[in-house]
Amino acid sequence: QVQLVESGGGLVQPGGSLRLSCAASGSIFGISNMGWHRQAPGKQRELVAAITSGGSTIYADSVKGRFTISRDNAKNTVYLQMNSLKTDDTAVYYCNAVIRPRIGGSLTDYWGQGTQVTVSS
Repeated sequence: QVQLVESGGGLVQPGGSLRLSCAASGSIFGISNMGWHRQAPGKQRELVAAITSGGSTIYADSVKGRFTISRDNAKNTVYLQMNSLKTDDTAVYYCNAVIRPRIGGSLTDYWGQGTQVTVSS
């Protein structure tokens, strides 16, 4: 019953900014870690950023200083603010969340459908 829906992707010029969001809905007892991954054509999927329920964050070296991950626990939503975008940032971005869907349920890793980010002049 859990669903993750991403939004905010699109086409932007190098140096521009985008803000991605991902809202979790459905049967949710609690959410642990949330994060963003991306996959570019011909490349393997990689972790972009992650955030714990307490607000601790980690970032891939390639995006440090440019991207910021945040979350709104009341809205079950995670965000990715992307600044100073480069052509190498072009990829499909996927959000994920580790969720306990019900009391007594197991923690399960859920994934969104992905949103395309294209950085091009």
